[in-house]
Amino acid sequence: MQMVQETFEDLGFALSDVTFVVVDLETTGGSAAECDITEIGAVKVRGGEVLGEFQTLVRPTAPIPPFITVLTGISNQMVAGAPRIESVLPSFLEFAAGSVLVAHNAGFDVSFLKSAAAHAGHPWPGFPVLDTVRLARQLVHRDEAPNHKLSSLATLFGAQTVPNHRALQDARATVDVLHGLIERVGNLGVHTLEELQSYSSRVTPAQRRKRFLADAMPSAPGVYVFKDRRGEPLYVGTAGDIRRRTRSYFTASETRRRMAEMVGIAESITPIVCATRLEAQVRELRLIAQHKPRYNRRSRQPEKALWVKLTVEPFPRLSIVRRVKDDGAHYAGPFGSRKSAEQAITAVHEVVPLRQCSQRLSAKPGTSACVLAEMGRCGAPCIGGQDVSDYAAVAERAAKVLVGDGREVVQALRARLDALSAQERFEDARALRDRMLALVRAAARSQRMAPLAKTPELVAARRSEAGGWEVVCVRYGRLAATTVTPRGADPVPFIAALRATAEVVAAPEGPTPAAFPEETEQILRWLETPGTRLVDLQGGSWTCPVGGAGQTRAQLEPMSRTWGGFDRDREHAALSGQRPLERPPGALRADAAERTAKVET
Repeated sequence: MQMVQETFEDLGFALSDVTFVVVDLETTGGSAAECDITEIGAVKVRGGEVLGEFQTLVRPTAPIPPFITVLTGISNQMVAGAPRIESVLPSFLEFAAGSVLVAHNAGFDVSFLKSAAAHAGHPWPGFPVLDTVRLARQLVHRDEAPNHKLSSLATLFGAQTVPNHRALQDARATVDVLHGLIERVGNLGVHTLEELQSYSSRVTPAQRRKRFLADAMPSAPGVYVFKDRRGEPLYVGTAGDIRRRTRSYFTASETRRRMAEMVGIAESITPIVCATRLEAQVRELRLIAQHKPRYNRRSRQPEKALWVKLTVEPFPRLSIVRRVKDDGAHYAGPFGSRKSAEQAITAVHEVVPLRQCSQRLSAKPGTSACVLAEMGRCGAPCIGGQDVSDYAAVAERAAKVLVGDGREVVQALRARLDALSAQERFEDARALRDRMLALVRAAARSQRMAPLAKTPELVAARRSEAGGWEVVCVRYGRLAATTVTPRGADPVPFIAALRATAEVVAAPEGPTPAAFPEETEQILRWLETPGTRLVDLQGGSWTCPVGGAGQTRAQLEPMSRTWGGFDRDREHAALSGQRPLERPPGALRADAAERTAKVET
């Protein structure tokens, strides 16, 4: 049997087995970037027993300020013959190896140690760190001690050493404070390193009492389902390590209020171990769609997704629908909200004179037209302004942006955007930008999914972390099977078995996949990850239009993250997709003052 050494990342590491190195530094000032260490003191303890001590003075690169000498008692004469930090640091790192670093106000001490390591060219080992100040703030109330300074806590816990701003003395006092704090949290049921590191008084008693629910969870990738006393799912999640993730719900690392409420109701956790991360992600989506757990916020209503449809009739128009049919119409989507679907339609109407009336038109013209015809925004097929063949050319432009090469429409939108930006109509430009993004995002989604939705079977593989291969079988855009081959084994028999046992998936109706779109998109992200290899593709072709919405989306997406400030140069550059102009400090204030002066004159 192979023995596996436990690490500090194992959430079950008992505090009695943890080696702590309590460290304290004296320095020439408060900034790690500008000041030096003058003394290091450290005490190594485990299970309440002192295992060793480390102490040395350090010669700084600059004289010690007089007020620091008064505070610590360390003078320039005392450190004149002391070694430099470059000589001291390797010995300290060896002394502290394999331990948890503890300090009072740990951010200060660790920042100096990291800075010293960087200057000396030593890689920082990445010690787990415990801060006794942070822990004391959770456990020691004002009626017990006037503050959380080391001297006050040492008095409270009856430390055998009085801190005096010398490194080793202060480290010894911190050891006693640490033991006093550990005793307090032990009475509250905290017995492991992770629980101590993340302890917070914000963790409810219900959360602490129910930590046992995660004890039986496997340390494996997969899905976990929190359930109430009736067995109804409350929350579904996915994790690379189910045990580690579920245990975090019972500590202060979980800060979401609704999760604390959920844990208070939960009575059990059901783990579902998965072969691959992709399988776990897909199972999560399916379980959320099936059970609609009340504490999950996303993916709960995939069946209610909206699509924009270019209708099939003599004079097609754009409409918002919930169902995609195999009726020869063109679709874009899905959209997460009606607002985004309406924005996409408005973007098309901005440059394509499609009719916007909702009634069904016949080839026989009527007698009156709407105001859009008077504005030149519609060719007025309703009154015979366009016949079916003339209008078909207009509809073809709209169809291209939904399912094909939409560069003509997008270029017209970009020209409109540039014109608004040049006129400094930034609010209108931002609104148009948002409509463009809604359109190209949805079009890109449908164009990416369509080829996979039409493919009867696709098999792909990529290297797993263990050295074998992760293999997936996808049918009509739905994950039909997945497996991991052993390291060094011939993957061909495993792939054959995978295909033989994969789920039988019927061809879907219309251009949508046989799964909810979010599942197909998750599969596409996996397939597009560098290193993925296409093993076999049957009955289809996996292509996207050259001038499709994906390319346009990549160009426009950064615009959604630009700030909407008042600097007209930057605003114009951001909205027109150009590089913002670099301006010297104070330029904004100078411009504002200049404009104010002009107004006053």
